Amino acid sequence: MEVEIATIGGYEEVGRQMTAVRAGNDIVVFDMGLNLSQVLIHDNVETEKMHSLDLIDMGAIPDDRIMSDMEGDVQAIVPTHGHLDHIGAISKLAHRYDAPIVSAPFTIELVKQQVKSENKFNVDNDLVKMEAGETMSIGDSGNVELEFVHVTHSIIDAINPVVHTPEGAVVYGLDKRMDHSPVLEDPIDMKRFREIGREGNGVLAYIEDCTNAGRKGRTPSESHARNHLKDTLMSIEDYDGGIVATTFSSHVSRVSSLVEFAQDIGREPVLLGRSMEKYSGTAERLDFVDFPDDLGMYGHRKSVDRTFKRIMQEGKEKYLPIVTGHQGEPRAMLTRMGRGETPYELDDGDKVVFSARVIPEPTNEGQRYQSERLLKMQGARIYDDIHVSGHLREEGHYQMLDALEPQHVIPAHQDMKGFAPYVDLASRKGYKLGRDLHVTQNGNMIQLTE
Repeated sequence: MEVEIATIGGYEEVGRQMTAVRAGNDIVVFDMGLNLSQVLIHDNVETEKMHSLDLIDMGAIPDDRIMSDMEGDVQAIVPTHGHLDHIGAISKLAHRYDAPIVSAPFTIELVKQQVKSENKFNVDNDLVKMEAGETMSIGDSGNVELEFVHVTHSIIDAINPVVHTPEGAVVYGLDKRMDHSPVLEDPIDMKRFREIGREGNGVLAYIEDCTNAGRKGRTPSESHARNHLKDTLMSIEDYDGGIVATTFSSHVSRVSSLVEFAQDIGREPVLLGRSMEKYSGTAERLDFVDFPDDLGMYGHRKSVDRTFKRIMQEGKEKYLPIVTGHQGEPRAMLTRMGRGETPYELDDGDKVVFSARVIPEPTNEGQRYQSERLLKMQGARIYDDIHVSGHLREEGHYQMLDALEPQHVIPAHQDMKGFAPYVDLASRKGYKLGRDLHVTQNGNMIQLTE
């Protein structure tokens, strides 16, 4: 059976992920993501109103026109998890393919919301939920199967999909860390990865996220970040002024820890911001998290400002607002607070807890710097870097290669500079550039078997 891979997006940057795997006449597409930084550098861009071709030209979504060079039919579109760099282009591209969108339950709910907000295209692909550990047949040949393996990442319900072919398995390894003591869900299923590496013809190809490949050691567990966060909040428990916290809205495990620890220090938690309400509200509806019955979640600006007024009237020392804006996004809650555009007044000595790291990309770094400067100008004290990454470091990559023993390795989720540490790492495991280690770019094809 012919097996080839189209590297469509995410092979020259972190963002706009999209990869297609063809096995015979059957094609599976993994991810359709957005490159948010390419949107943020333009003022007042509303992507939901824009045409896909304009967004492609902007470098914001994958250029999927290479798909016309692939012989076969797309049988499934499979987003691996709910981050925008993996699902943000679905509403712009999925309608071009007569195929269902298949993903884990939490991701499907986020895709459903994104499609609903789309103003330019009518996306009516079937939405199919499949749990980690389950499989489904792909196409009519009966020789190709799709499997989901549970992984841990900085968002709940993430999976690594596997396409099983007669030539061996193709494992799509974006994005994960090796977490054996997560906060809200099961540990990563390393047992299944080891089994896949030794079943049938083994693993034909492994596509891997290279984000932290140049960092030594292993990525700590989410429980490590939880303990750091608890220690930080307990250290300021006696402060009788304002404490504000921010984290990734999609990081429901971290949000749940913030809610719990706010109560532990005698403050009422409240979630503020559209994305905070979206992710946490969806997770609660699907029973991924058990928030207090009276937890306030407010996304609309008027509702947020009413909440801020209530906090100021009743006393800042009684509340812990958990807000959007950890990257300094211009319209997020924390940025508005720093500019003095909300009823919440920051006083000298008030604490702002960043339970997130700035994404190492110039647009984000600049916005975050500006946000922190504005907060400090109002007298705020900054507690930052209370976080662990959602991506594998060096030792995790070695473990995955040992578990899967793939015939071919394809680095992804980076630019050429970012690929270098992984190329060095894989070379030490015996892979050779140009033979079975494939460094590629957006818009290329890799023929694995003929």
